Amino acid sequence: MGVPLRRRSGRSVYRESTPAAAVAGVVESAWTGLVGCRRPLTVFPDGCVDLVWDGRVLAAVTTVHGVLRHDLPSADWTVGLRLRCGAGGAVLGLPMTELTAGATPLRDVWAAKARRAESRLAGSGTPGEARSVLEALVAERIRDVEPDGLSVAAARALRAPGARTDRVAAELGVSERGLRRHVRHDVGVGPKELQRVLRFHRFLNRVEAVARDHASLAGVAADVGYADQSHLGRECRRLAGASPGALVRSWTGRNVPD
Repeated sequence: MGVPLRRRSGRSVYRESTPAAAVAGVVESAWTGLVGCRRPLTVFPDGCVDLVWDGRVLAAVTTVHGVLRHDLPSADWTVGLRLRCGAGGAVLGLPMTELTAGATPLRDVWAAKARRAESRLAGSGTPGEARSVLEALVAERIRDVEPDGLSVAAARALRAPGARTDRVAAELGVSERGLRRHVRHDVGVGPKELQRVLRFHRFLNRVEAVARDHASLAGVAADVGYADQSHLGRECRRLAGASPGALVRSWTGRNVPD
């Protein structure tokens, strides 16, 4: 799904935690959002899928194609599990190319199983109880399907600056065509596009350093694998609809040149 640029904004707070061991192979993190009043939220792509309970609907949320403007309902809290990049198609049981960007009610994918989970989630009195329901749901799913992990391994390898798809395919023992087929099924885009998303996410992880004057935009651009700052600017506008300077300003409130 992607994450908010800031973990704390006004009255809202976003916190991550380590998932249960039973689902750690396919779940990157569990998270809780303390929401408060209804408000829009901007989330940025990271190639992952989140299973999100917002107090009303259990949904699979994906943003691999670009920034998502997501409306948070008025609620005391929301809970989610972030599936590892490359695990979405196997866990959900359908090609990720069939999901549109945004939230897809899980009942549209898992029918009665998702409705039963929603009933249990509605009866959860705390974020911890709701998280346990989600983890049990995913644990049951992976017992049924036994994901092979190839796309997760591919995504991990493609995160490295300068990674080449032919070498990644060879390391995983598949052809380049096979790698494309697996990654498109499990992420929703091919390896090259996934690399662009992962590189952009590396930049987002460095925005705070720029905002605190611990790094420059040009230096971060080089560190995370962009050819130059102009390249970073083009990719930010394509994937976030904003310039790098605007993203830094949204974090700090200061005027930062692009």
